[in-house]
Amino acid sequence: MQHTWHVSNAPWPPGTATAIGSMPGADPLEAAAVVLGELPDLPHLPELPGRGLGTDLVGRSAGLLVDIAVEVVPSGYRVTARPGADHRRAVDQLRRDLDAFEQAIEQAGRPSLVKVQVAGPWTLTSEVELPRGHRVLTDPGALREFGESLADGLARHVAEVRKRTGADVVVQIDEPSLPSVLAGVLPTPSKLGTVAAVAEPDARDGLAALVDAARRASDRPVVVHCCAPRPPVTMIRAAGADAIALDATLLEGTPAVFTDELGEVFDDGCVLFLGLVPSTAPATPLTLERAARPALDLVDRLGFPRETLAGRAVPTPTCGLAGATAGWARRALALTRDLGKAFVEPPESW
Repeated sequence: MQHTWHVSNAPWPPGTATAIGSMPGADPLEAAAVVLGELPDLPHLPELPGRGLGTDLVGRSAGLLVDIAVEVVPSGYRVTARPGADHRRAVDQLRRDLDAFEQAIEQAGRPSLVKVQVAGPWTLTSEVELPRGHRVLTDPGALREFGESLADGLARHVAEVRKRTGADVVVQIDEPSLPSVLAGVLPTPSKLGTVAAVAEPDARDGLAALVDAARRASDRPVVVHCCAPRPPVTMIRAAGADAIALDATLLEGTPAVFTDELGEVFDDGCVLFLGLVPSTAPATPLTLERAARPALDLVDRLGFPRETLAGRAVPTPTCGLAGATAGWARRALALTRDLGKAFVEPPESW
């Protein structure tokens, strides 16, 4: 597969750091100010799921859908015939987030790049139900409609963010449910069985369609994020991802076959967004060297020089920061930024 971008022309400078998406609290202006202050090279549009339904990853992404509406039911999100209060709330909250981000930029200064996050097709269709209670991904027609609607909505969202911020936009596609979809472990509505596994080629093609749409909309590299212990990195790369975001603290002790897969995608030019800083405050103070250790061990194991991290890796927290205190969220972003700088100019102790 041909990839539009390569590490040599990535739009962010060496030593860039970013975050995954979510932040604690309910004040979008405060969250945006923290992100813009701590992550100047690649700030992200914060998600504040603490505000309730419609502001989490799935509800927020469903709010982007074109000509498809969802409502909240006891089991989660369900397709509905027309937009009601639940759907409007998701749309309104995202608009408020954009208003706050735009206001924070006026105070902090204009970034050249902004990252936005959206649920991938498999996570979205595994978490949203059809009217009769089955997951959207079990219906080929509904699955196709969701994929097309999400691609259209994402293109509109990217255009809106670009217009409001004056910045180029990098899209991150979040696929936390992808391993469960591939493994066939999602429960059916009765909870007595499981949904059939999606074949890897079908999963790849579904993801590739959104990756392509994101790249067309942004004309920038596309990141795919999966926080599972062993994300399907070969499939994600084959779907066209320019960068893969994963939790690097979970890589210790992974089988050689997974390490080989990771080495192959890295060797192929894929950038790794490495989750290194805990998403909640650790019990003991975290030193920069201890936070960097999984990244250093990884490149050592893969046989690449440690200097490779400067241009080929972007440090992040291990996952979203919604569960953190406000103090730790700010500290985590500062530590992540310091890691990026240390990748470029390593301390003598490394």
